[in-house]
Amino acid sequence: MLSPSDLRKEIENRLRKYLARDKSGIRKELLSLFVRAKSLTVAQIHEKLAEKFSVSYHSIASMVGTIASKLGILSTRRSPDGTTGVYEVKEQYVDVIEQAIATAV
Repeated sequence: MLSPSDLRKEIENRLRKYLARDKSGIRKELLSLFVRAKSLTVAQIHEKLAEKFSVSYHSIASMVGTIASKLGILSTRRSPDGTTGVYEVKEQYVDVIEQAIATAV
């Protein structure tokens, strides 16, 4: 079991690797949306990213799912009506995300 500081370092490393593979800038923009809004649905993310990038709804859903499961910086809950998933950035990782975005090339 990782200590909280080791877990934080592991998430930092994963986040940096994830952003290093970002050729178009979409991953960086997606993470920036979460830092600003804190809580978003896939539909809301798609609407914002489609303004700048040619991207499908399903590819956005896949990216968000990867971030939630592999990076561990998002939590999921159901909307009040129970029809859509709402993704929220975990507060303890906001500064890590901001640093990674700032240093990403």
